[in-house]
Amino acid sequence: MALTLSTTKTFTNINCSNNTSNITTFKPLKLPLFWPWQKVKMGPLSVSPMGFGTWAWGNQLLWGYQTSMDDQLQEAFELALENGINLFDTADSYGTGRLNGQSERLLGKFIKESQVLKGKQNEVVVATKFAAYPWRLTSGQFVNACRASLDRLQIDQLGIGQLHWSTANYAPLQELVLWDGLAQMYEKGLVRAVGVSNYGPQQLVKIHDYLKTRGVPLCSAQVQFSLLSMGKEQLEIKSICDELGIRLISYSPLGLGMLTGKYSPSKLPTGPRSLLFRQILPGLEPLLLALSEIAKKRGKTMPQVAINWCICKGTVPIPGIKSVRHVEDNLGALGWKLTNDEQLQLEYAAKESPKSMIQNIFQTR
Repeated sequence: MALTLSTTKTFTNINCSNNTSNITTFKPLKLPLFWPWQKVKMGPLSVSPMGFGTWAWGNQLLWGYQTSMDDQLQEAFELALENGINLFDTADSYGTGRLNGQSERLLGKFIKESQVLKGKQNEVVVATKFAAYPWRLTSGQFVNACRASLDRLQIDQLGIGQLHWSTANYAPLQELVLWDGLAQMYEKGLVRAVGVSNYGPQQLVKIHDYLKTRGVPLCSAQVQFSLLSMGKEQLEIKSICDELGIRLISYSPLGLGMLTGKYSPSKLPTGPRSLLFRQILPGLEPLLLALSEIAKKRGKTMPQVAINWCICKGTVPIPGIKSVRHVEDNLGALGWKLTNDEQLQLEYAAKESPKSMIQNIFQTR
C-alpha cells in the first residue's frame, strides 16, 4: 500500500508589538498520499502506483507510429525512470505488420541503453502479454513465446508474464494448454510472477484456482477500467481481485483519449479512433464537465484527475506514452488524492452520461 504521511501538531506564532498581538496559526502539513518513488505490492513485486503502457510503440494503424519517433520515445522512457516509474507494460503482439514485436524490441533497447538505470536494469518491472494465437496449441509453444519475448527484450527474466486473452469462449481446450504454459513459465524461472488480461469474473476465479493447485500465485489481472468503463462486470472483477489478493491493472484509463478534454464531436482524432469517438463523445458531457470542474479546482489537468481516480480505487493504471509531454502530464496524477466527495461526483457524472466505453471483445465472462 502507498504510505500516507502527515503531521499532527499545530504551530502558533504570536508577534507582540505596540501592545497588539498578531496571531498566525499554521495548519498541519499533509504530505501527498502517493509519491512516484513509493511502491505498491503486486504479488511478489514492488511497483510504482502508476505504470506506463507501450501499445503505441510500433502501432502504425491506431497510433501513427513511425521509426522517426524512437528518439522521443526513449526520452520519455528515461524521464519516467527519473521520476520513479518502474512498471512498463507491453505485449508480443504490439506492432503492426512487419513491426510485430516492435514494442518489446524498443523497450528492451531503452532498458539496455538507459543512463538512469546504469547497471540496475533489474529494477524495471517488465510486464508483457502473450497472445493466444490459434497456432499456439501446446504449452511448449507458449513457453517458447515467452523465450522469444525475453530475446526481444534482451533480459533474462520477465517481471510479469501475462496471458493476453482467454480462449474459453471459442477454444476451451486451448485455454487449458495456455494455463499450463503460463504455469511452466513460472516454474522454469522465466517470469517472476504471472498475470492475465481481459479475463471476466468467472474465468478469473477459474484460472486463479488452477494456478493455486500448481503453487503459482496469480499476481495481476489487467482489464479496461476507467470512469468510462466502470460497469457491473468491471466492478465485479475488481471485487474478486480484492478478495483473492490480485492487483488490478487498469488499461485505457483515459478511454483511448476521450477523457483528456482534447476532443469533441467537432474535433476528432485521425484514424480508426474517430469512428469510436464519434459514437461515444456526444454522450459524455456530464462526465467531461465534472472532470473539468475538479481539474480546475485542483490546478490539475483532466487526464490527471481521471488517472488519479483509478489509483484511488486501488488499481495500477497504465496510461500509454508517446512523448515527454505525455510523461510529464501523467506524472501529475501522482502526489495527491481525490476526496471521497470528488470520487462520488465523478462516478455520478459517469452514470449520468448516456454513453460508456465499448468493452474489449476478447474479455470473457
